[in-house]
Order: sequence, then C-alpha cells, then structure tokens
Amino acid sequence: METLSKLFGSENKVKIMRLFLFNPDMAFDARNIAFRIKARTSKVRREISVLRKTGLIRRKGGGQRKKNGGFILNKDFSYLVPLQNFLINTEPLQSKEIMRRISKLGSIKLIIVAGVFIQEPESRADLLIVGDNIKKGRLQNTIKTLESEIGKELKYAHFTTEDFKYRLSMFDKLIRDILDYPHRKVLNKLGIV
Repeated sequence: METLSKLFGSENKVKIMRLFLFNPDMAFDARNIAFRIKARTSKVRREISVLRKTGLIRRKGGGQRKKNGGFILNKDFSYLVPLQNFLINTEPLQSKEIMRRISKLGSIKLIIVAGVFIQEPESRADLLIVGDNIKKGRLQNTIKTLESEIGKELKYAHFTTEDFKYRLSMFDKLIRDILDYPHRKVLNKLGIV
C-alpha cells in the first residue's frame, strides 16, 4: 500500500478508489466511506472532491446537493478499465503482511488466501484461518482493518485446528472448495498439500 500511496498521493485516496472499483453499483456518502476505510470524514471529503474533479466518481442521481444520495463510480470515466486493472489486479497486501497481522491473533496453524488476494473473484472465500485461542473480537477487528485497506468486504472462515482437521477428513464442501481451487498458502504448519 505504501508504494500506491506515494503514487496516488495518499493512502486514503487509494482506499477510496478501491472501495468504488470493487463496489461499482453502490453509492456511498462521506461518513460511510470514512467508516469503511477507517479515516476521518474531513479527509475523506477532501479526497472525494479530488476524485469528483477527475471524473472517477459522481453524485448519485447527477444532482449537485442531494441529501442521502451519496457518490457512485462513474462508469463513463475514460481511464476506468486501466485503473481497475491496476488497482484491483495488484496484490492488495503482501503475504508477509497478512501473516504478520493474523499471527498476532492466537496460535495460528494455517492461513490460506484466495479470492481478492489472488484475483480470483469467483472464489468461495478470500481468507481461511486455522488456529487456536483466537479471540473473535480481535479477529473481527483485524478483518475490518484489512477490508478498509482493500476496499472490499472479505469472505473469510476460521476454524480451530481440531474442527478444521475433522472437516477436512469429512470432505467438507467449503474446505474442499478452497483447497481444490486456486489459492495460496501463506502459513502452513499443518502440512496441507
């Protein structure tokens, strides 16, 4: 994210652009954007102003001052496809960074990334975490932070080691869908092939 922040001027601008690119049919107001990207509303308003001037986003409904209208991606933006290819297809977070953040949550045995992390939009999940002593609240906060940086809600699953091994032995559909389709193992202390 640091390189993109320097390239585009700010981390918040990159987060906002990804939010609109990953959610092209959704409208967001400044407060909602600020909440989703974990930034101050005043900074978000500044970035929205810049992005509106470039033509990447527009007011929903086209009006100047509509309450509750919010902003939406301008699908007629002349550089939309190249920007989507660049921001969506670049790895949103490095594997080491994902491992560093998730490893703090407990005794982590397995981290698998798929979906948004490897540009496979049809994946059943973006993230699979297996480990013990994981506090649910801390996990949810970490996921929300990742979502704010990526600009998209993550589909994720987490299991205890025992539960994962049981599901694996029973050919659980979710586990099989993740393991049988494109994915990348970021951490693999269980020796999953």
